[in-house]
Amino acid sequence: MKIAIDARGANWYAGTGIGTYTQQVLKYILKLDTENEYILYWCGTNYKDMYLNPNITISIASKKHHRFFEEYFIPENIKNKSIDIYHVPQNGIGLPHKKNCLYISTIHDLIPYIMPETVGRGYLKRFIAQMPEIIQNSDMIITVSEFSKKDIMRIFDVDEYRIKVTPLAADSCFMPIDKNTAKEFIKNNYSIEYNYILYLGGFSPRKNVKSLIVAYSRIFKDIQRDIKLVILGPSKDDHSYLIELCTSLGIKDNVIFTGFVPYEHLPYFYNASTIFVYPSLYEGFGLPPLEAMSCKVPVITSNISSIPEVTGDGAILINPFDTEDLKCAIERLLENENLRYEIAQKGFLRSKEFSWIKTAKNTLNIYKETYERFK
Repeated sequence: MKIAIDARGANWYAGTGIGTYTQQVLKYILKLDTENEYILYWCGTNYKDMYLNPNITISIASKKHHRFFEEYFIPENIKNKSIDIYHVPQNGIGLPHKKNCLYISTIHDLIPYIMPETVGRGYLKRFIAQMPEIIQNSDMIITVSEFSKKDIMRIFDVDEYRIKVTPLAADSCFMPIDKNTAKEFIKNNYSIEYNYILYLGGFSPRKNVKSLIVAYSRIFKDIQRDIKLVILGPSKDDHSYLIELCTSLGIKDNVIFTGFVPYEHLPYFYNASTIFVYPSLYEGFGLPPLEAMSCKVPVITSNISSIPEVTGDGAILINPFDTEDLKCAIERLLENENLRYEIAQKGFLRSKEFSWIKTAKNTLNIYKETYERFK
């Protein structure tokens, strides 16, 4: 088969779930498959070390002129190269109107339909405008959880056979590290030398960081051990509001906002933490809890959307709409070392059920099935 992949999201959305998915699926597909021919539409110059194999061609598609590439260059290239399958990993956004081959779209979630108030106006407008046609034109849809699959079927009335689930995975860099080594790294690089609760992720209202801050404000004076709250992530969305909230609650000296943290530092933050808390209101998959579990860190997270599907019994699940429930879970875990050990062990075992190699193999099987079914 000749397979084209819109790989631009690996750079465009680096550090997000979509960016990680695009990068990791590409990495392992191209390692596993030396028979099929691949054309990658790429933006940037950092492909040289990862993807230069004899069966791979790189076609540069600039972000600056993305409409030209999506509406003219890519469709014509697909036609001229006699491509069999074109895969768009970033929610199908940019899928050409004109069809010259089989289309596969990875739709991670339908957040713009479910929680439109949490999505940027420009992306919301584009997503809502394009998604019905993306669904209609895709011969096969890949999604990342059974929960997202049900959302797609419910909102768009898609036949079940057209949707395949390929769960995500934590990168291999997320593994247990000696706790003292991790703490020393964090101390030397971030001047953080105390025990802490960790949150890592975005600051959209959907991530529900406000509830975590409020829950922490209710316990930080009463807990038996001195522990602070460390919040990782770049300054966008509700970031400024959350800083102001900490001030109004009288906990600004106990909550540390690090700002952007390099990806390679994240395993150290996970491993140095006492617990990881992720009270999100909606996830198509939810990588951070799985990353924390892979580092053998006890996790508290939400009991809704796709998250229980990912964590299984490897985390304490709470109602993210109930701040008191979250507060009690944090208190219970902080005060019970045996429980922390038990949850960390269960989470670590659960994390071993996910791998990018599995995801890549499943994706390759979907390419084959789609080609055999529709060609």
